[in-house]
Amino acid sequence: MTRSTCDNAAPNIRVSGLSRRYTKHGPAIIDALDVEFPAGEFSVILGPSGCGKSTLLRLVAGLDSPDAGSIHIGGVDVTRRPPSERHCAMVFQNYALYPHMTVEDNIGYGLKLAGVGREERSARVQAIASTLGLHALLGRKPGQLSGGQRQRVAIGRALVRKPPVLLFDEPLCNLDSGLRQEMRTELRRIHQDTGATVLYVTHDQTEAMTLADRVVVLNKGRVEQIDTPHALYKRPHSIVVARFFGSTPMNLIEVMCSPEGVLTLGDGQVLPFKVQAAMATSGPLFLGIRAENLKVASPGVSATVHAIEELGSHRVIHCRVAGQPVLVSQSDSQPCSVGSTLNLWFPADEALLFDGASGQRISSSLVQDNVSL
Repeated sequence: MTRSTCDNAAPNIRVSGLSRRYTKHGPAIIDALDVEFPAGEFSVILGPSGCGKSTLLRLVAGLDSPDAGSIHIGGVDVTRRPPSERHCAMVFQNYALYPHMTVEDNIGYGLKLAGVGREERSARVQAIASTLGLHALLGRKPGQLSGGQRQRVAIGRALVRKPPVLLFDEPLCNLDSGLRQEMRTELRRIHQDTGATVLYVTHDQTEAMTLADRVVVLNKGRVEQIDTPHALYKRPHSIVVARFFGSTPMNLIEVMCSPEGVLTLGDGQVLPFKVQAAMATSGPLFLGIRAENLKVASPGVSATVHAIEELGSHRVIHCRVAGQPVLVSQSDSQPCSVGSTLNLWFPADEALLFDGASGQRISSSLVQDNVSL
């Protein structure tokens, strides 16, 4: 795959001890953050609202200044350098287009400010417009465009500069589902063509799953986990990641553990498997299992059906097990109705166990045989 759009080789980005708070005695939005984004990688920064995602992006771009720590781009300390010296291009959530300018002028405006000649500027704008399917719209103004077209113009304005670093701040959140899917495919292709280092902020797990080489999960200004989308989904390191990552959150069922390693539910039901005795604890544990790994089968622990979501390709059954909410994803059409009782089962190797006090996953071997739940 050719990677010729960037004038410079894509750099890595490293932040060390980075902190930012907006009031002197207020909470830290970014708290002593240490993370490296490898050169040429599509890194997605994921997390709930208020976790520091956009603040981190603004700090890297130079639109905000840290209270402590450093930012290195390609090995160069840019912590106190202005945005113009960081060789980054940023795409904002709200497009930020000039309403009085045509699409052509919006895309080429940054080149004009940089002193690029008219002929070269026009050639680069034409090339980017063709890449993004905007060639027929160059004479229009933003008010004459759809939301998806405006977003492509904003992306084109960033790409035309041939930046080695691309920063995206939730660029697709204002688009409908069809356009979002189309633009996800387009963004992945653009990254493959350019080879730029991409930092992409979102709270949408689907975007993270489909776009990322690696995902950085932030929680309260700190890194919760850095991993591939598949690893985050299958083996989250903490309750925070388990609850947040995945369009259907992981089921987390509180259980108690005896000194012998026997697990019981809150209503006294004993689960027919054990954990290693060394992991036995008097405190609560959380059993984690994905909705698609739960099966309706006997023997199993009974669950009461509270609601059913029919989604066409599958359905999601909302149940209660020992008074706790549990989601079951079914692709078949087994009989089921609100108020009925089901027996639930899942394979042992799909079960995870989390410490209730620390919230961290217990990484040792958890079960001996297949379990029923």
